[in-house]
Amino acid sequence: MPAWVRGPPRPPYPGAVDGERTEPEVEPEVEPEVEHGVGPWPGGPAAWPDDPRYDPELLRDGDRRNVVDRYRWWTMEAIVADLDQHRHPFHVAVENWQHDMNIGSIVRSANAFAADTVHIVGRRRWNKRGAMVTDRYQHVMNHPDVETFVAWAREQRLPVLGVDNVEGSVPVETFDLPERCVLLFGQEGPGLSPEAVDASEALLAISQFGSTRSINASAAAAVVMHAWVRQHRF
Repeated sequence: MPAWVRGPPRPPYPGAVDGERTEPEVEPEVEPEVEHGVGPWPGGPAAWPDDPRYDPELLRDGDRRNVVDRYRWWTMEAIVADLDQHRHPFHVAVENWQHDMNIGSIVRSANAFAADTVHIVGRRRWNKRGAMVTDRYQHVMNHPDVETFVAWAREQRLPVLGVDNVEGSVPVETFDLPERCVLLFGQEGPGLSPEAVDASEALLAISQFGSTRSINASAAAAVVMHAWVRQHRF
């Protein structure tokens, strides 16, 4: 029975076990086909902006990437550098000891809500398809186990908040989320491991009102990230 109820490289953080970007499972990184986007820069090369953030190939050929309009024609490196200026101070962590297929979607949501970093705890490999290439713009770190992840969080003075329907969990809707924190999610199905539960300073759950006992892990992550945004940005 599922446990979900109610529920461009960057220098590693001091004390991080592994600051490398995680590797794809098997799928190649392919930019998705999208309907939106823009064509070549109007006016041709003579009208191109004199700005190093812009990519000459995109200016020439058009930009069909899944990025917001303000980043049209920018290089990937320029986009990441700009995002780094205003990422939110919350982190997202996911246990991955059985190879969770939802991690790609969680990375995509973390990018949408400008989370600082996504931490994958356990297995290093994960399926990138659900990320829709947003992993190119989102910092992702790997920690081999809960113990090393918690050691990193404590060194960074970031409280770990577990999200699951275990005994003692409280509704996220009424919880005062810290501005700086790590939101830790369990794997689809088994939920948080006992070690992750013990390491959490608080346990949160998403309130549900229908007949189902659970919601998808990536959906739960998006709900809680948005709860943080509502509390601290509106």
